[in-house]
Amino acid sequence: MYEGKFFESFSILEDRREQGKVLHKLLDVVFIVVSAVICGCNEWKDIKLWMEMELNQLWLKKYIRLQNGLPSLSTICRLFNMINPKQFEKCFSLWMGQAIDLDDYDIISIDGKTSRGSIFDESRGIHIVSAICRSHSLVIGQVKTDEKSNKITAIPELLDMLIIKGCIVTIDAMGCQKKIVDKIVDECKADYVLNVKANQASLLSDIVEHFQNQEMVKKRENLNIAYQLTKTKGNPVGDSSLSMLRTIEKGHGRIEKRTYYYSQDIQWMLDALKEWRGLKGVGMVYREVETNGNKSSEYAYYIGSVNTVKQFEKAVRNHWQVESFHWSLDVTYRDDANKTRKGYAPQNLALIKRIAYNVAKKDTTVRPKESMKGKRFVASMDFKYRDHLIKINFM
Repeated sequence: MYEGKFFESFSILEDRREQGKVLHKLLDVVFIVVSAVICGCNEWKDIKLWMEMELNQLWLKKYIRLQNGLPSLSTICRLFNMINPKQFEKCFSLWMGQAIDLDDYDIISIDGKTSRGSIFDESRGIHIVSAICRSHSLVIGQVKTDEKSNKITAIPELLDMLIIKGCIVTIDAMGCQKKIVDKIVDECKADYVLNVKANQASLLSDIVEHFQNQEMVKKRENLNIAYQLTKTKGNPVGDSSLSMLRTIEKGHGRIEKRTYYYSQDIQWMLDALKEWRGLKGVGMVYREVETNGNKSSEYAYYIGSVNTVKQFEKAVRNHWQVESFHWSLDVTYRDDANKTRKGYAPQNLALIKRIAYNVAKKDTTVRPKESMKGKRFVASMDFKYRDHLIKINFM
């Protein structure tokens, strides 16, 4: 009965239960939980109430058989505690690889988030590293970091799952590592823009010195004058030695002005060119924020394998917008409020929420302007809309 990309991708999940005693198929249980979360359920008890509603049971039978009725809540929780999260993450990545077509220079932002509700005693909680495609606003992969490690070790594992040839990968300073760059360039066949901070002290010092030397300061001044004189604001000015682009965003009493500089005049960086695969340029962003009369500013520095300041600006801007994804998980999916702590269940439920997030995000035709919360509410009440979400995502 299983049909479509979703069931095909998740069919490789290993069922660890004693098969002679199995009453409810693994894919049936996964589909029930995914459907419930799509419809607004964030906790196990919510899922139980949702699946017990007769109309929802009738709807479920359009897609799965339920030959032995509904699984109990204890069965669902026990099963999600047993599912191998590495396999689950791989299935998710396979599904997304079939579900979307990435374009050249699509931005893939890699960032981590801790589910604060999973923190207890001496545990650091569940920390998930996700890859988000900004043009589609979808999560395309995720990996949980090891308890005693950090996201540096998780990033290469996540990159192994992704098919991102021709894309631009962005990572914050934690991911600015030579081995990660090697994997992005050599194995993923992608480009990169990486934030540089004190964990790469020598590299940071070189970049800061480059942008602050007298010749470069004079070039920046000239570019600012040229930008003021140009009739088409928002377009870059300069050449490969130094180019500049400025953006201004206003909203909710906040004005944010960002000035992006990208220099490909880096022949002098002999050590960096040897050590960092594909390195083509260094970047600097001057960020000015005014909120209710209060002003603040900061500089940020980057390395990149991109060719233009426009690509550099797009990569940095899109990475900063990853915060909206984390906000949606916190507010709409109650990610930080989730107290699931036993075994593999916390990270498996976290993945289910990212599946549901993608399902709602992918609707750009029926209710494109509806909020995430609104889409989930409509899906819970309107079977036609729910079927629409299943069709565009699962089939």
